[in-house]
Amino acid sequence: MDHATPPSPAPEAGGHDEARRSFLKQSSLLTALALTPGPIVQAAAAELDETVAAAFEKQPLRLDVNGKKYKLQVEPRTTLLDLLREQLHLTGTKKGCDYGQCGACTVHIDGKRVNSCLTLAIMQDGKKITTIEGLADGEKLHPMQEAFLKHDGFQCGYCTPGQIMSAVACIREGHAGSEAEIKEYMSGNICRCGAYPNIVAAIQEVKNSINN
Repeated sequence: MDHATPPSPAPEAGGHDEARRSFLKQSSLLTALALTPGPIVQAAAAELDETVAAAFEKQPLRLDVNGKKYKLQVEPRTTLLDLLREQLHLTGTKKGCDYGQCGACTVHIDGKRVNSCLTLAIMQDGKKITTIEGLADGEKLHPMQEAFLKHDGFQCGYCTPGQIMSAVACIREGHAGSEAEIKEYMSGNICRCGAYPNIVAAIQEVKNSINN
């Protein structure tokens, strides 16, 4: 007994049209390239090469870092964080997320706190930079550093430099009036060990000592 041949499966809806559109797009691109005069293509390629080269060409930069003046040569793409750590060897400023989300890289630029991982070094020409290494007065710790030690404001310590730099700025900015305000204005600094209550206590002590 002969069996009927099963019908062929129906093609997927839109599959043929999608393949046709893709073929036409590719054909159009190839045609456009084929019709573009050689000199224009070469000029575009040369311009691209110059743009890429410019990103790597070092530029002069003057900085005052922790009271010491530097004359540097940096690539335009270099972040302030990488400059501090790799060229000036100031490794107290930590690289955490490298996306401006954890605050471990916080430094002061002309007295204002900034995430150094999001800041290009070349943009800080002539400015005054303070890192955790420059906060103390010689062997004498900054009051905020002493308060962090007293209140155990750290555990693993990785976030601590950024926390301290941000805490100093928090008081300077006038945002340490209450526990809630401190938490709000320190929220950009993450402590994965969870030492937040101790950090708040340290900031409150320094704030109170200033008022007294």
